[in-house]
Amino acid sequence: MLANTRGFLWSDVETRALLDIWGEQDVQTALDGNFRNSHVYRDVACRLGEMGFERTPEQCRIRVKSLKRQYYQAKEGTKKNGQYHKICKFYDEMERILSNRPHIDPQDMIDSAAIGDETMDGTEEEGEGIDHPLEAHMESTGECSYAEHPVKLEYPSFPIPVTVGNSTAPRQNNIQSTSGLPAGRPKRSKKRYTNLSLDKLMERFLEQSMEAEENFYKYEEQRLRLEERRREAEHSRELHMLQPNHSLASNPLHPLVIERSFSLGGTVQRSMDILPLVRNIIPPLTSKKHKGQDGRIGIIGGCQEYTGAPYFAAITALKVGADLSHVFCTKDAATVIKSYSPELIVHPVLDSPNALEEVDKWLPRLHSVVVGPGLGRDDKLLKNAKDIIEKSKTRDIPIIIDADGLWLIAQQPSIIQGYQKGILTPNFMEFSRLYEAVHHEPLDSRDNQRSVAQLSSALGNLTVVLKGEEDIITDGNKVMVCSQEGSGRRCGGQGDLLSGSLGVLAHWAFMSSADSTKGVSPSLVAAFGACALTRQCNRQAFHKHGRATTTSDMIQEISSAFKTLYES
Repeated sequence: MLANTRGFLWSDVETRALLDIWGEQDVQTALDGNFRNSHVYRDVACRLGEMGFERTPEQCRIRVKSLKRQYYQAKEGTKKNGQYHKICKFYDEMERILSNRPHIDPQDMIDSAAIGDETMDGTEEEGEGIDHPLEAHMESTGECSYAEHPVKLEYPSFPIPVTVGNSTAPRQNNIQSTSGLPAGRPKRSKKRYTNLSLDKLMERFLEQSMEAEENFYKYEEQRLRLEERRREAEHSRELHMLQPNHSLASNPLHPLVIERSFSLGGTVQRSMDILPLVRNIIPPLTSKKHKGQDGRIGIIGGCQEYTGAPYFAAITALKVGADLSHVFCTKDAATVIKSYSPELIVHPVLDSPNALEEVDKWLPRLHSVVVGPGLGRDDKLLKNAKDIIEKSKTRDIPIIIDADGLWLIAQQPSIIQGYQKGILTPNFMEFSRLYEAVHHEPLDSRDNQRSVAQLSSALGNLTVVLKGEEDIITDGNKVMVCSQEGSGRRCGGQGDLLSGSLGVLAHWAFMSSADSTKGVSPSLVAAFGACALTRQCNRQAFHKHGRATTTSDMIQEISSAFKTLYES
């Protein structure tokens, strides 16, 4: 993404979050009562960060300034056209906030902007040389002028016909170009433009400006996506051309990865060490970060019968490196899950009538969600899980689906089909059910790698992790086999450890640059990292406890296993 201190590419969700914070009583009071206000916008930016939106105080200030300009222009135009307010997308939100502020004549603001006022760039805190009541008010409330750049409007000097009775006589346009104004601060005019044609011209200008701005943002996002895909394709070609075939040593810390490209012309195989790519996506530990920056993970699951699974997934996410871990469960499971650890944030809303609304309040703050641990197969819970998946897709965050979430996908594959940040983690039985549901034919288990790749392709190249003696990971194009040494002990809950760690690693992978993953899909890197970590935990716990090994013993090994694999 391009860095831009003037607030580049604000989404509607992000803008509404900003308005909710800026409109709070304490923020408005602070702005009204302080001549110097940079600390107020630092607080606004910090609150946005807690909701998952990383913005600088200056970007928040500039965005608020732009919204106020659009609001006052729309409000003034509404006096002549009742539908004019529709050109301001956030008119209702601004009306709610600004209706209680000291009165400002919108026409004064529009007139001043129309003649090319000099405006501040949004960084000044003190209003030196203020000679206009509106600017004085804005400085006292912590706001800058409404135009982001000095505006010069040049009007042509052609004659404008004026109808007098039945005759038409030419009239010279007396509006002067601002290019001829003196270099000093221009004198602000109080003139009201009441000519009907000029009103229409201004209305059309505002509408076209907003449309052009929206189109620019849309095309810029498309360009950035295409550029990212191009870089990934280049890295992929370089890997195919330069990576030599070699066999890895039998060191258990360097598991074999086999990439297979399935095509009509045959199968190409080669080996590579993927662990360095996992190390590349792990964010460094530093005191400069704030709480939540390294991951806020949501676990969707937990009912009366199954309280251990969501706990295992949530506590694993914390121990791998997430800052906050939320569990959205049923009411009767919440107390039990909370009793396991005070570290978890537990929401007893999954079986409530308004479950989707309750979870949606938190989705803007989450970096990824894990759907399925302890979910159960109650129709009401499955329906709520489906709605949460759909909402999460609109947020464009990684969605890891495991356990009973896979049962839901087997019933309705279209829920997740084609979502490139979706990751499925079935065991063999769950995989068989998914394969038969999608392909409508029995699974041929003679070549599991090909079958997993076929399922991934049929689901729109989702990443699929088939857990087993060796973990098979594919996005339909490449197949990786994680053969990290584990143990023969297969106690319940190990899959929850995998899904919890994958929730964190997926967030880190998608936040990393394409150079960090060397053209390999972020989902594949994250999935391989989670599989290797789970197997290493299993191996270490088994060496200590043998046949008595449980998932709780494995969780105690996360710190040591993580350090062994990714920090040594």
